[in-house]
Amino acid sequence: MKKLLIFLLVPIFCFGKSLYTFHLDSAGEEFTTPELAGNGITDIKVGESTLWLGTGNGLSRTTDFGQTFETFTPNSGIGRGSVSALWVSGDTIWVATASDTLTRVSETYLDMGTGLSVSTDNGRTWTHYDQPGPTPVQNLSYDIAVHKGSIYIVSWGGGIRRSDDWGQTWTPVAPDTNEFDPGKYLNHRGFSATSTDQAIYIGTADGINKSTDNGTTWHQFTHANQANAISGDFVVALDVQKTTTLERLWAATWKAEGEEEEYGVSFSDDGGENWIVTLEGEKAHNFAFDDSIAYVATDNGLFKSVDMGQTWYVFDQFKDQQSGERIYTQEIYSAAAANEQLWVGTADGLAITKNNGYTWQVIRAFQRTGVNDEPRTYAYPNPFSPTRHNQIDSDGFVRFQFNTLSSTRVTIHIFDFAMDRVTTVVEHEAIPRAGDYTRVWNGKNDYGDMVANGVYFYSVELEGDGTYWGKLMILN
Repeated sequence: MKKLLIFLLVPIFCFGKSLYTFHLDSAGEEFTTPELAGNGITDIKVGESTLWLGTGNGLSRTTDFGQTFETFTPNSGIGRGSVSALWVSGDTIWVATASDTLTRVSETYLDMGTGLSVSTDNGRTWTHYDQPGPTPVQNLSYDIAVHKGSIYIVSWGGGIRRSDDWGQTWTPVAPDTNEFDPGKYLNHRGFSATSTDQAIYIGTADGINKSTDNGTTWHQFTHANQANAISGDFVVALDVQKTTTLERLWAATWKAEGEEEEYGVSFSDDGGENWIVTLEGEKAHNFAFDDSIAYVATDNGLFKSVDMGQTWYVFDQFKDQQSGERIYTQEIYSAAAANEQLWVGTADGLAITKNNGYTWQVIRAFQRTGVNDEPRTYAYPNPFSPTRHNQIDSDGFVRFQFNTLSSTRVTIHIFDFAMDRVTTVVEHEAIPRAGDYTRVWNGKNDYGDMVANGVYFYSVELEGDGTYWGKLMILN
């Protein structure tokens, strides 16, 4: 499972913009442009020579390992909104989507599942199903697993559901002896799922449930009912690591209601009967494996273990050595090892390394400036919160996007509402060629103090071209 969408829907989607342009092939079928859908990348899955990325702005894929990307939207046959769950095996893809909806009664946003879509031909055609369940409130699929031909989805409002006819009908699943009721029982509120050849595992707000007879009977693992137990009962991610000698079950186990519970990562080599806890205190969101190497995506970075979880290394910040583009966040949502590359999904874009993190390529989605009547510059996120957005070492960062028509020098000033200069972001910096560029500001003035809430203006001065203005709202 990826970063919980109930916390993501508003914050990460405004970090970047993406432009969609559709075209038809000779057979009249609709495909998409080579663009990454969005910068909030909550899931990465490996298919048959294809890498699939679930983002806050839709589903993307790359068939050439990052040189080009294609984006799928409702016009392609999938649900609208963000990708809340993704399952891939070969050319078969299941994707769940969700969006936030403003209610008229309370004027608050509620998260709604917009359905599930399946493709069995690597995304060429799709079949879409409405979100199953008794209520639209908080009923989005957080994870998908396939076990012995049955499809399992997990949600809060809709609980745990199984389809034995490939998505046409869905049956509620109670992973215990209680009558199915997600509103009453924490163990019926699903957040993660995975499977092995022998069992299906469901992570809930009350532990991990295992079934070896495809959901007829269940065995529950909690922090309180085992001697060697999971660290916490709120299980937001499950995955299986397979090597030549081992099949290991990994779980992102967060603190729930028990006073002795804690955040951490729990793993089991015997199907859940005994657990070892590692990375104590870390909020994990996702896992990736490269044979015996394990990766864990957390709030504090991407951790790597080469000794089966005994010791861990955390990667440094991600910076593109060629373009200078950086990932301005420590929160890692997803990862995948494919084609001798490590792919890292964050709230601020995609990072790729071919050499174990010594060098990185950073890919981000953005709206191009100065084309199709678009302005020459804009700022994002806007409004910008220096204490919430794009956090690195307690600093937040806003991006100024602009384009140049040729080689030039750029100067960017920040002004308050009275047009008094607050600070200079860059001054007479050489730009070698025409193109789209970004520069960042941490929301502080020349004295290193955080600026007050309010409206600010900025100027992008391009030598030999002109000065272009934009407006930015600071809101903490």
